[in-house]
Formats: sequence, C-alpha cells, structure tokens
Amino acid sequence: MTLASISDVQPSTATAPLSRCGWCGDDPLYQAYHDTEWGRPQFDPVKLFEKICLEGQQAGLSWITVLRKRAHYRKRFFDFDPVKVAALTDDDLAELVTDAGLIRHIGKLSAIRDNAKAYLALQAQGIDFSSWLWSFVEGKTIVNTWTSFREVPAKTAPSSAMSKALKKAGFRFVGETTCYAMMQSVGMVNDHELSCHVRNI
Repeated sequence: MTLASISDVQPSTATAPLSRCGWCGDDPLYQAYHDTEWGRPQFDPVKLFEKICLEGQQAGLSWITVLRKRAHYRKRFFDFDPVKVAALTDDDLAELVTDAGLIRHIGKLSAIRDNAKAYLALQAQGIDFSSWLWSFVEGKTIVNTWTSFREVPAKTAPSSAMSKALKKAGFRFVGETTCYAMMQSVGMVNDHELSCHVRNI
C-alpha cells in the first residue's frame, strides 16, 4: 500500500449495537421505553397510579400493545388525574368502550375509574400513595442479577403482598403478576440484565 493510499483510509465510524434486555426486541418504541423509562425509580403518585392502571390494561396482552395506545389513554383519561377519572359516569364508560384507540374491554376500562376512587379513598385517609407502594420494597430498589430476562420470575413475595393490599383497598386488575410488572417498570425492582447498557444508569 502506498503512502497516498494509506492517507485515504478513513477510520471506521461503525459502533456496536447497544446491549439491551432481550424482551424489548427491535421495535424502536419498545427500545425507547426500555432505555428511558423501564426500571427507573418513579415516585410521583399520579404517575404510579397511571402505571397501575395501564399494567391492568395489559392483562392477557403484550405490553407493546398498551404502549402504542398509551398517549390515547392519557388523552381520554385526563392524564390519569384521579379526581377527573373518578368522576366518569357509566355513560362515559359506555362511550369509551367504543373507542378503537383503547383496549375495548368494559371491565378493564371501568377498573380505571374504580382505581381512581380507591386512590382518592387512600388519600382521604392521609395515605401517601407513593410512600405506601414503595413500602412493599422497604423504600428502595431491589437489585437482581439476571443474565437473561427468561430467568425473571412472574411474581414475588412483595408483588403478592402489594396485590393483596391493593385489592383490599378497592383496586382492580392488580394481580400479583401485574403488580410485579409494575414494580419492574417503576424501578422498585431493577431487573435489567447484567449485560444491559442502562442497568446502572
């Protein structure tokens, strides 16, 4: 190779693909959710209320289905303002179930209203929703060390305890598996795989 040809060689700008948890696949929306939200501690009580409601919508479906509809849920449910959601009438719910932008399941949609009423009832008792939920993990993130998302359990003792307490408080669609998915997503549990590039962020 001549000196001239050596000077023409450009360094490669290619970068290795980021290592992510195996469950998020190649969907850009899923990857963005994984990289910027999933597993990051969330303490805002209204955001936690939203997450519980949306995880309940997922029951029997994949989370990507709910994620694609999340913006529309926020629009139709007043950004999950518990006071406004609790005020929905049966006629309002009957109209919502006709909206193709939502998961058209009257039980799931009415559960959002019931959950808002339960949230407000706790608030009326002087219970801070965020502190209450985080108490099931003693106020700090449980850090696990999985090498693959396939190792992750579907439920745990804390998620079972949370589910039981939520049901007792009047929440619906809050089974122990749903609660564990919520705990993962709001950073009560760090279930990012050991190789994941956002595990320690």
